[in-house]
Amino acid sequence: MNHPESPEIPVPAKNMHFIREIIAADVRTGKYGGKVVTRFPPEPNGYLHIGHAKAICLDFGMALENGGECHLRMDDTNPVKEDVEYTDSIKADVRWLGFDWGPHYYHASDYFEQMYEFACGLVRDGKAYVCELTAEQWKEYRGIPTEPGKESPFRTRAPEENLDLFQRMRAGEFPDGAKVLRAKIDMASPNLHMRDPVLYRILHTPHPHAGDKWCLYPMYDYAHPIEDALEQITHSMCTLEFEVHRPLYDWVIQNCGLFPSQQMEFARLSLTYTVMSKRKLLELVQQKLVKGWDDPRLPTLCGLRRRGVPPAAIREFCERVGITKYDSLTDVALLDHCVRDELNRTARRAMAVLDPLRVVIDNAADLPASVRGANNPEDPAAGERDIPFGPELFIERDDFAEIPPPKYFRLSPGKAVRLRNAGFLTCTGVEKDAAGQIVAVRGTFAPMSEPIKVKATIHWVPAHAAKPVEVRLYDRLFTVPEPDGDKTVDFKSHLNPDSLKTVTALVEPSLLAAQPGDRFQFERVGYFSADADSQPGAPVFNRTVTLKDSWKPA
Repeated sequence: MNHPESPEIPVPAKNMHFIREIIAADVRTGKYGGKVVTRFPPEPNGYLHIGHAKAICLDFGMALENGGECHLRMDDTNPVKEDVEYTDSIKADVRWLGFDWGPHYYHASDYFEQMYEFACGLVRDGKAYVCELTAEQWKEYRGIPTEPGKESPFRTRAPEENLDLFQRMRAGEFPDGAKVLRAKIDMASPNLHMRDPVLYRILHTPHPHAGDKWCLYPMYDYAHPIEDALEQITHSMCTLEFEVHRPLYDWVIQNCGLFPSQQMEFARLSLTYTVMSKRKLLELVQQKLVKGWDDPRLPTLCGLRRRGVPPAAIREFCERVGITKYDSLTDVALLDHCVRDELNRTARRAMAVLDPLRVVIDNAADLPASVRGANNPEDPAAGERDIPFGPELFIERDDFAEIPPPKYFRLSPGKAVRLRNAGFLTCTGVEKDAAGQIVAVRGTFAPMSEPIKVKATIHWVPAHAAKPVEVRLYDRLFTVPEPDGDKTVDFKSHLNPDSLKTVTALVEPSLLAAQPGDRFQFERVGYFSADADSQPGAPVFNRTVTLKDSWKPA
């Protein structure tokens, strides 16, 4: 169940959270014959985000740890909102994250015929009935948790009449909303989901996967337990909001006489400085406030991938967040920390200058034609590269101060710095334009062998070989940690106007060979990835994450 970018996913021996404990106990006691079969069941009505990654890592991870299998199933019971585009993106994202479902790929719609037959069985047994109350009328009949509801006037219909109506519903005799099929459970239950919930509704809409065969569609709460049972899912893990739905999940399994899948709930992932609601993400995309679902500022998996976030970092992040029964807000700095940690080990090093200041070296005769730089000091196998050198360089403007503030250790008149991979540069003067602005720094060069003591190392690029490239500096999409925390305020009012800045940087020539998806550390600047917009010899780079790590372990 691995992906080429992550050929071997190690079995973690980390947080012994409550779901790990339950599954370990089930395996130990031989429940389900010691088998572990899980599933990841996304609804194909949008793109996956990092909250789904937590569920993916849990579902596939529990199967991997226990020698089991994890199914990928499209929960496509609502044809109005679903699309093949989303189905394809889901499969791509799960594979990219490092998992493979093997032969176990399914659609809920594949089971529509069986679901219908089970519903007919409930009708025959007097456990379901056709109801003609409108949605507004049902709100009144259902009541509130502290008071019993009222029984539908159609609740006492004979099973034969209900079955005839239900079959005619399938045949398309009635318009949308005219009738529904309800389970006959308990109108006095304190759990509103058990007060004769809807099992089927009429929708004269073609289905993206099943075609135009159906105009009668099952509700999620009815379909999901049947899907799990038919696939003999042993451990069905859902987010916490489905806890109140579990009695109905169990009711369907018991009354349809199905395999006893068990549902367990865990807290969903919430992350600072972003929104995780599909509806709100769709709003950002449709209003063109971002540049599509794969905008690197979004928490979507395709957006994180385009930004250059490695899948291994997301898996590590999900493991660190852990699995609990209580809702919490996770600091995005933890995700950034996991990304830095992974990229520090795996990203190639290169030099790029985002705000160039020219440097003229006066002792040009003493200069080497090129210098050698390590591709990754964390990985000796990564080797080295040649970096052209010369009498004119570009450095970051912030790395020079004509009048340095206290404790400024970078380049200034009369002071020296180490040039990364090259030698030492001592500032001897500056050149200014007519307006008095510094346009160049002059200096002398000395090789590494010279006994010069400095307190700073700066990066550079050679003027004669440096090439301009587009660099996109991404930042937080929102200016506040919880943009949708105050329901009285439009979450879009917290959008960060500086979430994307584009600059033209000068880079060392080795970076011109970057392919889309290649990841680099621009030394002393940050981690960057070549964007999908890159062309041969003309890469475009996205900032994945800055070098500074603000996250501290508890």
